[in-house]
Amino acid sequence: MDIKEIQSLIKFVAKSGASEVKLEMEDIKITIRTGSESVTPETTIVQQIPMAQAPVAPVAAAPVAVEATSSETEQAAPAADDSKYITIKSPIIGTFYRKPSPDKPVFVEVGSTINQGDVLCVIEAMKLFNDIESEVSGKIVKVLVDDSSPVEFDQPLFLVDPS
Repeated sequence: MDIKEIQSLIKFVAKSGASEVKLEMEDIKITIRTGSESVTPETTIVQQIPMAQAPVAPVAAAPVAVEATSSETEQAAPAADDSKYITIKSPIIGTFYRKPSPDKPVFVEVGSTINQGDVLCVIEAMKLFNDIESEVSGKIVKVLVDDSSPVEFDQPLFLVDPS
C-alpha cells in the first residue's frame, strides 16, 4: 500500500462519517480515527517488517503518523482561541503558496481587507495551480499555514474577522 492509497483511504473515511476504521494486511496495520470536533482524521500506521527486509520502511512510515498528529493539534488550538472568526479551509490536498509566483508579492497579509471572490492563495495539486478565492468579506486576522507547505483537505488556512 503506497502513500497515495493511504491518503485516498483517509479522505474516504473522513467523508463517510465513520468514527474509526481499522485495516490489517499481511505487512501493515492502519487505524484511522475521526472525532466529531477534529478537522483532520488521526491516522496511526504500524508496519510489521520481516527480518529479511531492510529497516528503511518503518522510518518512512513513522513521519506520516507524526505529521497527521502534529497538524491535528496545530489546527485544534486556533479553533479554540479564535471562535469569533471565520476559518477559510483548504478545498483540496496540495502545496500551499501565498504568492502567484516567486517574484510576485503575496496575495494577502495579516490585516488585509478582503472581499468575496478575492484570491487568497494558490494550492498546487498534481502540477495544477488552483486559485483559492474567499467566500466571505472581512479582514485577515491570521495566516495559519507557512508558504510552500503541504496542506490537507479541509485544513484551516486563514482566520477572517467578518466585522
